[in-house]
Amino acid sequence: MALTVDDVDRFEAARPRLEAIAYRLLGSASEAEDAVQETFLRWQAAGGAHVEVPEAWLTKVLTNLCLNQLTSARARRETYVGQWLPEPLLAGDPMLGPADTAEQRESVSYAVLALLERLSPNERAVYVLREAFDYPHREIAGILGITEAASQQILHRAKKHVAAGKARARIDEAAARRIIDEFLAAATSGRTEPLVRLLTQDAVSVGDGGGKVPARTKPFEGALAVATFLRGLFKPGKAKRALVGGSPEVHAATANGDPAVVVVLDGRVIGVMCLEVTAEGIAAVRSQVNPDKLARATRQWAAAGRGEPLFHAF
Repeated sequence: MALTVDDVDRFEAARPRLEAIAYRLLGSASEAEDAVQETFLRWQAAGGAHVEVPEAWLTKVLTNLCLNQLTSARARRETYVGQWLPEPLLAGDPMLGPADTAEQRESVSYAVLALLERLSPNERAVYVLREAFDYPHREIAGILGITEAASQQILHRAKKHVAAGKARARIDEAAARRIIDEFLAAATSGRTEPLVRLLTQDAVSVGDGGGKVPARTKPFEGALAVATFLRGLFKPGKAKRALVGGSPEVHAATANGDPAVVVVLDGRVIGVMCLEVTAEGIAAVRSQVNPDKLARATRQWAAAGRGEPLFHAF
């Protein structure tokens, strides 16, 4: 069914919100884009003008598409090579969505996105719709085809699971840059002691190479193990330059609201390292190096013009 200009405009006005919902649900920008495009095709098939409440209709269609995707994604991730991490989004990316409240900022942090992987699809949907987008339980119940009481119970369980993870300390941009500077100074010092002092005792380091870039299949655990790994990672060497094809630039940035290290080679983002900062120190270092999950970051990086690097690695 052909759409009118008004129908298309109405959908495009909703697209940023739909993409932000889909990203939080799926942890993947590319999959979020696909889900939103499929929602548009269904909007077209239904004839937008015939939908009584467009926002509710679009949200319901999108959410259920994402739930189906999450169910199949769980099976795919069982055979995923190494550790699976979400696709990072750099500061300013519209897919990050609203950031007006602490709950909205928290829901898109790299730490919470990783924790959401532990939830069932329904728990994840209720958590995202309620905490990040402030949908009332009545509307969530209609979207998911459950009772309002069930929605409330699911949210309680989801929040309990997420709360079991480490609490994040809120930091502003200046504090994030200071943490990155201290972290990189310690990582490039050639010594483990400065890094150990920045890390919590139970710190972890996780890398996602997707089988396409070398990455350890199991996390490093404990401050000393993480510090030793990071010291070696930032140690210059010809073998490393040969592996990546040059000497990449290292930049300080923010990704998903977290302080981050962005590694760029010939204008292409080849790694994003997100730091989970708590009141006790850096609790987790999560590194995304799977090239399939860095294409959007590369586009955002090129569009933003990030300036001079802190230094060149290797």
